[in-house]
Amino acid sequence: MLDLQQIDKSWTLFLDRDGVINHEKKEDYILNWNEFQFYDGVPKAVATLNRNFGKTIMVTNQKGVGKGVMSLDDLHHIHDNMQLAIVQAGGHIDRIFFCTDLNDDSFYRKPNPGMAFSAKGEFPEIDLSKSLIVGNKLSDMRFGRNAGMYTVFVATTNPDTAFPHPDIDLRFDNLPAFAAAFNKIINPENN
Repeated sequence: MLDLQQIDKSWTLFLDRDGVINHEKKEDYILNWNEFQFYDGVPKAVATLNRNFGKTIMVTNQKGVGKGVMSLDDLHHIHDNMQLAIVQAGGHIDRIFFCTDLNDDSFYRKPNPGMAFSAKGEFPEIDLSKSLIVGNKLSDMRFGRNAGMYTVFVATTNPDTAFPHPDIDLRFDNLPAFAAAFNKIINPENN
């Protein structure tokens, strides 16, 4: 069982993007920056979480690029602007890994663990047993399990997902609620 009090700077936070950081388009893709809309409080929540984790890594499936409905330049433009807004709120994302593969069996496409292993390859200090993924889908949770990490489900887009669930360690309404849980640990007298 995951106890948030055991998390320190030796831990790594993995974040899904659509449905966690920004509003998701149902059965479609965020094609450009104009379509990207943060959930309320997310940039500040990322900054809060940065204070509790050593690394913050984003892992996101982006099949829209593979299908040709958006370009890599479009994706980079979205991520550059997203990063800027997070930095302006006092936070950061250390690295963004994305998978544009169309084949669901791709090692790099969640729920397969390839992006986690890529992150560990780039940052050898990452210990996947001291890592967690925050996601809004069971495929994110299976990604976490497949990589040997803990899982945190946010119910932004799938509130009917059963909990308790064997693939979910903790559940919160959204990313700011998860970040607020750390504030309760750090400042219990303020709650």
